[in-house]
Amino acid sequence: MPELTLVLDKEAIARKVAEVARDISVDYQESDLVLIGVLKGAFVFMADLMRQLQLRQVAVDFVRISSYGANCQSSGNICLLKDFEIDIQNKDVLIIEDILDTGLTVAFLKQHLLSFNPRSVKVCAFVDKFERRQIDLDADYACLQVKEGFLVGYGLDYAEGYRHLPGVFNLNL
Repeated sequence: MPELTLVLDKEAIARKVAEVARDISVDYQESDLVLIGVLKGAFVFMADLMRQLQLRQVAVDFVRISSYGANCQSSGNICLLKDFEIDIQNKDVLIIEDILDTGLTVAFLKQHLLSFNPRSVKVCAFVDKFERRQIDLDADYACLQVKEGFLVGYGLDYAEGYRHLPGVFNLNL
């Protein structure tokens, strides 16, 4: 049985999400912002984040990208399984990701989105993790920065499990 070690409880998560939402609200106060969530992991974070935003206009869409499968490490093969449907031309786009790990998936998505001529594309990750970063890419906004570990809970999964946990835990396999 895997061991779980608490990294962030639900109260700390709520505080971090509120802080990031304040920063985003200031930065995009004069913008028609489009949030594009990366399924499945980002849906919990994105729902909490968007309810905290103090903006006049926020549109929401999702993409689904696969690079992990049931493994702990990225396969490096990135597949766009579901594309966004909203018009992003001349709009500010904020990618909402559960975890920025190797950077490959986010870099792929960022390039894909830029091909539709948005005004800007930035990245908001619940967790910005540096252990396996393969490219020079950082989150523009992050709730939690960690060096290493395999995190689960609050939308983060291992083989589709553990997403339901209200806190964030290090999964020791």
